[in-house]
Amino acid sequence: MKVISSIQELRDQLRGQNRIAYVPTMGSLHEGHLSLMRTARLHGDPVVVSIFVNRLQFGPNEDFDNYPRTLAADIEKLQKENVYVLFAPGEKDLYPQPQEYRVRPPDDLGGILEGASRPGFFEGVCTVVMKLFCCVNPRVAVFGKKDYQQLMVIRRLAQQFALATDIVAAETVRQDDGLALSSRNAYLSAAERAEAPRLYAVLKEVQHQLQNGERDFARIEQRAVAALAAAGWQPDYIAIRRQADLRAPDPASHSTSHPTSDPAEPLVVVAAAKLGATRLIDNLEI
Repeated sequence: MKVISSIQELRDQLRGQNRIAYVPTMGSLHEGHLSLMRTARLHGDPVVVSIFVNRLQFGPNEDFDNYPRTLAADIEKLQKENVYVLFAPGEKDLYPQPQEYRVRPPDDLGGILEGASRPGFFEGVCTVVMKLFCCVNPRVAVFGKKDYQQLMVIRRLAQQFALATDIVAAETVRQDDGLALSSRNAYLSAAERAEAPRLYAVLKEVQHQLQNGERDFARIEQRAVAALAAAGWQPDYIAIRRQADLRAPDPASHSTSHPTSDPAEPLVVVAAAKLGATRLIDNLEI
């Protein structure tokens, strides 16, 4: 595996490769990341991975400086996965000048949920992903469903800019107790780690209520938020949305008594909540 930091060296190394399968990451790699690389290998060759902690997507009070950086351990894991190139630029490599040109997603997708809670987050994500795509020129790029809204934002970006990159979604990898793998799990204390699976359990309860025919979406969401708050969490949002566009579903269209209802319309419940000082996100397709 070659470890490359300069854009020009990366382009020289990848010249002539037209089936690149690419996985962008911020490092601190875990089994969830490695599963993305295995998915990538099913869709292209060679597999290229990047590690870059992107300052543009962190707010002023977020954890950019403290975000875990474990490059040596990450390299060891990537070598075992037979990754062809690791692109690990520094800030001066990727942003040699201040990044004044930005890619801003539409407010109806990028300004809701995570976008509302973290202003500027998806602009930072879209900007760095567009730049990384220009550097790597992948045929396929793999993103995990755990960051569900991010996946949808990037998918729409690729469509609207007519990028020659197919966006492939990979399933969320979980611990045996249901906790979704995340680099931020490392911030949890032992007691918080024991409590953390409650988030997924609450999502499963929402799924159960919907599959049993309940259609008062607002009430379901309120109960879920209350369940987390009662256990000491600080819920940001728990929202039932349409998988197609993350817009709120029309309860009438899901009514079992509605003559034209389509109960098969795919939904997803997305959630973000703080446990102690750690903000966790998760989702469950329905």
